[in-house]
Amino acid sequence: MGYTKLIRKSRRNKTIALKRVKTIQRLSAKPVIKKVDVEAIKAEFAAK
Repeated sequence: MGYTKLIRKSRRNKTIALKRVKTIQRLSAKPVIKKVDVEAIKAEFAAK
């Protein structure tokens, strides 16, 4: 048999690889830590 390119298999392999990369990025992503003024929050609760 001659050389035939399996386009469907190639596309499937690429999508599986991309899916794996995306899930790894999603799981390893860290949320942005915002600087919180704890004293201001305590004062706000004390005022209520």
